Amino acid sequence: MDYDKTCHNCGGDAFTEAMDHINLRPMDKKMAIGTEKVYTICLDCGEVVSIKVNDPTKLRD
Repeated sequence: MDYDKTCHNCGGDAFTEAMDHINLRPMDKKMAIGTEKVYTICLDCGEVVSIKVNDPTKLRD
């Protein structure tokens, strides 16, 4: 995975993306399926440099 970024922690430039198995969902909708979190991780030091959701439309009312 190529990024035009460097890690703020170690200066590394090798990154990967990983997903969490627990979905993010709106607080007022306990039964919603929600959406996956996608983490961008520095492969040199393990710093999580970004967290985003896979489908933000699933968090809307």
